[in-house]
Amino acid sequence: MMLTLENVRKNYGDYSLQCSLRVEPGRITGLIGENGAGKSTIFKAILNLISIDGGEIRIMGEKPGKLTARQKEAIGVALQDSGFCEYLRVKDVAAVLKAFYRSFHEKEFADLCQRMGLPFDKKISGFSTGMKAKLKLVAAISHDAKLLILDEPTAGLDVMAREEILELLQQHMDQNNDCSILISSHISTDLEKICDDLYMIHNGSIILHEETDVILSNYGILKVEEQDYPSLEKQYLVRRKKENYGFSVLTDKRQFFLKNYPGIVAEKGNIDEVLTMMAKGERV
Repeated sequence: MMLTLENVRKNYGDYSLQCSLRVEPGRITGLIGENGAGKSTIFKAILNLISIDGGEIRIMGEKPGKLTARQKEAIGVALQDSGFCEYLRVKDVAAVLKAFYRSFHEKEFADLCQRMGLPFDKKISGFSTGMKAKLKLVAAISHDAKLLILDEPTAGLDVMAREEILELLQQHMDQNNDCSILISSHISTDLEKICDDLYMIHNGSIILHEETDVILSNYGILKVEEQDYPSLEKQYLVRRKKENYGFSVLTDKRQFFLKNYPGIVAEKGNIDEVLTMMAKGERV
């Protein structure tokens, strides 16, 4: 297993994180939730930037604090609230990376910067938000990293910049079958394009883990009047929410209801709707 969190706990006053997740080799795993749900706390715990109050984290079989320098080089990181000194130029960043990483690919870095429109001689202080995000990602993937930890890499970017970043990640995975990615976002459409599986987090807890294709193909929202609700097969219902007309109900067997309940309204649920129902709906 590339990365595991088992019953990891972290307490901040009124806020408490408690979660378990796994990232398998060769897969892109997404972590989605609203701002403040706990995504950044998880990333900081993985990277040993904060202490945890319980549970265990393993990266490539080792605890974060026990990783060797060589093992640390196999991790590429791009955090939302971090970046390079803005007085540096891109060529200065290349020199720093070359000094830090024995496996740094200088030509690949330069080629990707050119592709992403990042001028080598311009100071980072003159870069747009999108250019800074692209630079962090290019740096993270230019030293043979086996595990990429990407916290909100597309946050605040326009559609074109987000597409460029997602295409770069997909290309990187296509060329490196043994690489794994853990990526967080509150933009569901970004994750559904590239992720093999998704963890949904709300108020510090994982509320759903599922294959992305399964969510998009099997999950749905039933719209039923109150008198019709008792007739539904409860074993296929996940959450429900009271509405003026009756109930909206989350199911993970949408096709079953379309086949066995003629005339039922069974909308195909997108990731945002599934997350909202899991977070706000009541258990059936």
